[in-house]
Order: sequence, then structure tokens, then C-alpha cells
Amino acid sequence: AAMCSDHWAPWSAHQGHSGFAWTWLGSALATTRLPFGVVNAPGQRYHPAIVAQAAATLAAMYPGRFWVALGSGENMNEHITGTGWLPKPVRDARLVECVEVIRALLDGAEVTHDGLVTVDRAKLWTLPDVKPLLIGPAVSEATAANHARWADGLVTVNQPPETLRRV
Repeated sequence: AAMCSDHWAPWSAHQGHSGFAWTWLGSALATTRLPFGVVNAPGQRYHPAIVAQAAATLAAMYPGRFWVALGSGENMNEHITGTGWLPKPVRDARLVECVEVIRALLDGAEVTHDGLVTVDRAKLWTLPDVKPLLIGPAVSEATAANHARWADGLVTVNQPPETLRRV
């Protein structure tokens, strides 16, 4: 499997690029047999209904090969909206709402929601036969524990083995 991050900015200036992941994922899936996933932060830069539509489309085109890891975001990517950087507990609560909206849309429901995110009568018109897994990205024990409540799996980064065991 391969994974990419849907980031506005590269992790460092030495990388020099940060292309729009959703654009090239279809090409990557079309020209390989690998399962692909993308790390995405719904709620600030992306409305959860848009994330659901993008994920449903790729999952419909490439059944069983696409998944999305949903996180609470990073200031280096989210600040561009100009809406301010929310405290981690608020971002985590917003993420849970976004996951609920995305799951309901992937289940074929019409969704109306009013909370940290707002959705008005959204419905996906392209549904995949195999729903994409909604994975939780985590680098800390606390985030992994929060994601365990909703995630179909977990992804993390390379860390010392004792840290990975805790996460």
C-alpha cells in the first residue's frame, strides 16, 4: 500500500513541492495495482461532504483499493483559510462530527447536520460498492485512543519501537 498526505505545504522547504493529492490519486490508482490512501483533515480546509464525495468517487473507480485517513489538521496547512487555529479538543470534536457526516454520506443517507460543521441536505449520487476505510492517523497515545472510537484502522509514522507499541 502507498499513502500520501493532502497538505498545502511540504513538510520542509527541501521537498520543494506539495501537489494537490486528490488530483493525482486517480492517475496513481489507474496505473498501479497498489492500494492507496490519503491523509486528509476535514472541517477547515475541506467540508466533510466534499471529502465524502471525493473518497466515494475514487472508491467507486477502484473498488477495495482506496482509503482515507482523517485527522484534525495541522496549522501549517489549515491556516490558509484565515479562520484561526482552534484548540486541539475543538478540532478533535469537529473531526468526530466530520467522520459521522462522511460515514452517513457513504452509507447513502441524506445528511443534515448543525454543529461544528454544517451540512444541509447533502446526498452522494455516486456510491462505491466497497466503501473506503476511514483510518485514524496518530502519532500519540491520546490521539490513537480518540481515533479508536471511530476508525477502521490506524496509521502512524516511524518512531522508536517502544513509542509505536504505546500508540
